[in-house]
Amino acid sequence: MARILRGSEDDDLRHVLERLERYERDHPGSEASTYRQNSASIRIRIIDDRAAGMSRSSRHKEGWKYLEDLGEDIQQQITVLLLLPRAELRSSFMNLEFDDPVRSAI
Repeated sequence: MARILRGSEDDDLRHVLERLERYERDHPGSEASTYRQNSASIRIRIIDDRAAGMSRSSRHKEGWKYLEDLGEDIQQQITVLLLLPRAELRSSFMNLEFDDPVRSAI
């Protein structure tokens, strides 16, 4: 089940969470999570071994398929969309930032 990793929940995050839960239903074994980095930034991570061997642009397109029906106001807040196989979790700098974010100045 998709989850919010940290911070408070708001309406925009709930809408994102609904899309991530749809992704998980369509891709058994995947794990999706999100959090609000600051008032203007939502970060998303989808762990899915099907991403192995896919180009970054293909991963990006696959993830956005599930977010494209969100309103533009929510889409503009999505600053990070990671779609990674488990094998890349430790080598991805953005994944490390996702797990242990630098505190936002906003």
